[in-house]
Amino acid sequence: MYFYPMLKKVTLLICLIYATSLFAQAQDSLSIKNGIDNPSLLTTHHFGIFNSRLNTNFKLRPDNKKNLSLNYTSGNNFHPFVEGYFPKNPEIREQFKNTIWYHRNFNFIDQETTPAEYMNIVIDAVIKEFRLTTNFPIAKQQELVINLRSYLITKGKHPFSIFTSDESIEWFHSNIAGGEDPFGRRYYGLNQVNFEYLDRNGNTLKLDNNDFFIGGIEFSHYYYPKLSINETRNIYVNFGSHLGINTSKFNSSLDFGISANAVKQIQLKNKYQLNVALGANVLHKNLIKFKDNAIDFGNNPYLGTFESNLEITKFTKAGNYHSFGINYQMQTPYNKKEEKDYYHLRGKWQEIKGGWHHGVRTLYNMLSTSSLVYTYGRKSYKLSLFIKQDFEVNNAPDFQTGINLKVPFLQ
Repeated sequence: MYFYPMLKKVTLLICLIYATSLFAQAQDSLSIKNGIDNPSLLTTHHFGIFNSRLNTNFKLRPDNKKNLSLNYTSGNNFHPFVEGYFPKNPEIREQFKNTIWYHRNFNFIDQETTPAEYMNIVIDAVIKEFRLTTNFPIAKQQELVINLRSYLITKGKHPFSIFTSDESIEWFHSNIAGGEDPFGRRYYGLNQVNFEYLDRNGNTLKLDNNDFFIGGIEFSHYYYPKLSINETRNIYVNFGSHLGINTSKFNSSLDFGISANAVKQIQLKNKYQLNVALGANVLHKNLIKFKDNAIDFGNNPYLGTFESNLEITKFTKAGNYHSFGINYQMQTPYNKKEEKDYYHLRGKWQEIKGGWHHGVRTLYNMLSTSSLVYTYGRKSYKLSLFIKQDFEVNNAPDFQTGINLKVPFLQ
């Protein structure tokens, strides 16, 4: 298969860079604690993986050393097959606007008699994301971050997807919360890859088990202004500009975004520290398209994200630390919300108890997720683990886990 040689090359490159960092000079070290240094908490959304998107930066200042970060994420995405019709007739649109979506009747005949845009989608896969990130301090108050992201589409079988496999999620639903097969995973069959999308322009995306692709490379510049509130109130802000080049054959394009973040740090007794942070960013997707037949991964040209974070840290006598954080993230919809007033959806609503419509309907919803993050930090490395849950039950993804390792790099 074509993806194996590429996967081997990427794996070899990561191993070589990691080995180089481990043999860096003995005096090389990371900043022991620099605000909230989260792993990549972006979701493995089946549209989002084809664009850059932006990780929130809750650091207080540039890292004092160059460093390398390896981030691995696994997320279970599931949407049963659903069709979407978008009538062009203004009278039908107005009628649908006053009718709840599941009571709208639309009998498509042809484009002359009943003109309408059409799409269909089915998503069933455990998506693995691999991120390789390097941070370079380029001035006293500025930093450059370069990120390479890649993806592997899998069935999610044990033991490679212990928490995000279909078996684990449906065991939880059956025995703890959710009920028996609430979204139709068992109806379709566990441990499947069914990843197909026909956009409204007639372009088709199909991914199979073990398909691997490099999603793109991203460049971020952060400016950390020196303000009086840094000393008087322990409040720190930073501003970012972001350029993303999407390299997959499905969406060769360029993205651009900006971000603003603020962190309040509170020193507590007994070597405890509390960090509270807020951040927001906006990304212009596909600002420049390199191919005319790029797949439509949402007709909303902008993605905005709001994020909040609360983290408590305990320092040890040796100066190392353990931190526990709660992160909440909201993202704007992928499609223009006005279409929600007139679309018509078709799927197996009788066979599937709930969520048969999610493949289209959730493209018009705000996406919100919560994450629990644990980090162990010392001067030679930082190790983070996180779990992420979609409490809106959009299944995009349903449940996600990740691990991040940061080490000094080429000092």
